[in-house]
Amino acid sequence: MTSRSVVVERRVAAGQGPVWEALTDLAGMERVLSGVSRVEVLTEGGFGVGTRWRETRRMFGKDATEEMWVTVCEAPERYVVEAESHGSHYVSEWELRPDGPSATTVRMTFTAQASGGIAGLLAKLLGGMGEKAVAKAIAKDLDDVAREVEGRAR
Repeated sequence: MTSRSVVVERRVAAGQGPVWEALTDLAGMERVLSGVSRVEVLTEGGFGVGTRWRETRRMFGKDATEEMWVTVCEAPERYVVEAESHGSHYVSEWELRPDGPSATTVRMTFTAQASGGIAGLLAKLLGGMGEKAVAKAIAKDLDDVAREVEGRAR
């Protein structure tokens, strides 16, 4: 199987708690992340292992809706979200590390693994310019989260 990863880090001028809340607040995701147009939560209860939702965002000029689920949740330090789509398995790992008294470094690692052939979407997502587009989308999400939590701290 072929897999590719993209890693993006961002320092946020807020503590782990507020950053964790912004990243895991599915009900507020459409408001916080400019790239997300719709979220449909499929499970009840708080954010944790087993939480599932459908997320719609614009990628490569088209709206794409993916069902995602949490497979690891270690609040407020780390969580992992997985998805299956178009013959690929996606894993998004979010790590939050304290960075001084009132800052957090967020590291997001996105990995795509072909579960069938390397057809279409995986090659498009992480080949050449696609890898840059994915990194840019992740960086934009992290900028949106920073804007949200840093704005609250003022």
